[in-house]
Order: sequence, then C-alpha cells, then structure tokens
Amino acid sequence: MSQARRSDWLFHAYMVVFLLYMLLPLVVMGGAAFNDSRFPSVYPWVGFTDRWFVELWNDGRLWGAFRNTLFVALAVVGLSIPIGTAAAILINSLSGAARSVLYGLMVAPVLTPGAVIGISTLLFWNKFSVPAGLHLSVLGQVSYIAAFVMLLVLARLQSFDRQLEEAALDLGASHAQVLRRILLPHLYPAIGAGAAIAFFQSIENFNTTLFTRGTYDTLTVYVFSKVRSGITPTINALALILISVTLACAICYEISRRRSEKRAARTAE
Repeated sequence: MSQARRSDWLFHAYMVVFLLYMLLPLVVMGGAAFNDSRFPSVYPWVGFTDRWFVELWNDGRLWGAFRNTLFVALAVVGLSIPIGTAAAILINSLSGAARSVLYGLMVAPVLTPGAVIGISTLLFWNKFSVPAGLHLSVLGQVSYIAAFVMLLVLARLQSFDRQLEEAALDLGASHAQVLRRILLPHLYPAIGAGAAIAFFQSIENFNTTLFTRGTYDTLTVYVFSKVRSGITPTINALALILISVTLACAICYEISRRRSEKRAARTAE
C-alpha cells in the first residue's frame, strides 16, 4: 500500500470514529425521547410514544424558562455587538503597549471560568444594592461574550483597506459618514457572525446564569433542576427539539450562503 493510500485510509477511519463519537450519543438520546419507558434509555425498547413531547408541551415552567432565555439572549446580542465592535475598532486604531493592554483586558474574561464571572457579577452589583435577576444575567454574560464579537470584528478589520477611509476624509466626508458608509458595511459579515455566536453562547450559558438569575429560570437552569430531581425522558425530548432547531438553522444558513456565493459569481461574470 502506497504512502498516499495509507494516509487516505487513516484519514477516513479517523473521520468515521470522530463522527461516531460526536453523533452516536445524540442518536441514542433522540431514540430515548420516543421510548415508552419512564427511564431515559433506548434499551429495553418498550414501545413508540410521543407522550414525553406532550408532557413537555404542557409544562408551564418550561415555557417561562424559554421566554426568559430568549429575553436574555436578545439583550446579550443587543449589548455585545456595539461593545465588541467598538472595542475592535479602538484596538485596531492603537499600536504598541496600549493595544496589547486593551486586547488583554478584553480577552481575559473569555479565559475566566463562568462561575467566577457569575459570582463576581453578583457581588459587584450587590454593593450598589442591585438585586439578582435576569438583568444581572445579561450583564454577566455580556462581560465575556462581547470578547467573542471583538475577536471576529478585529479579524475582519485586518482585511480593511485604510486608504478608502483616508480617501473619504480627504474628499470631505466626516468620521461618522466614513463609519456608516465605508467601515460598517465592510464589517457586517463579522457583526452578523458575532450576533449568532453571542445568541447561542447566551442560550447555552449555565454557570454565570446560575449565580445571577435570582428566582428566574432559563432553559439550562430548568434542565439542571429536572436532572437533579430525577431525570425523565422529557429532557431527551427537549434536547431533541433544540438539536433539530439548531440543525435547521445551520442548514438554512448554509443554503443562503451558497446562494449568495452563486449570485456574487454571476455578478462577477
């Protein structure tokens, strides 16, 4: 067997093992959501049922947690985008030690454990007599999710031609016009990607939210409380729905991206 064929075989074997490792637990979990057994498993198979989805649909606490999760995620996106974008533009305009210090300060929260961010957020705002609640969950999550937006926008800024900005200023445009008509349109793809990452980072966040939520539930806290009180197949049903929605969004995005590339290619011709 030649060296190239051996490498191809090892690569395909690795991909199969990797995909099985990633997807097999999800397949088992999805199967358990349809098993008519009180225990979340696919073996022994008792029979097909949809009652776990019906119980999930009739769970009022779940819907409250779902609304709270969406509220927090949208608020996090609304704050993280301007903070992260402004930080990226500022860092890109600096040089030397000031750039390194500001970059380090923005990235540091990403490396900090979520529990530490949650506890520090709670203690800090308690000094100002601000009670725990979803508003503190938003502030705690923004303190590190804004860094993801900053990194994406900063990477996009590396491909920005500064001569366009200088030419616009020489022609009499104000800094606000340059920002609105030249710089931001160049950054829109990175800002859109940052918004998507901020949204999903907020939805799956648990550690920070657990310490700052007060008496409110989010989806991750709801699942945690369900598991602690005795896991049932309704958790499998909820997980299957979330995975299905995520896959549907990813497929729609990929289809939209390919259509945009085809339109751009036809326009270039």
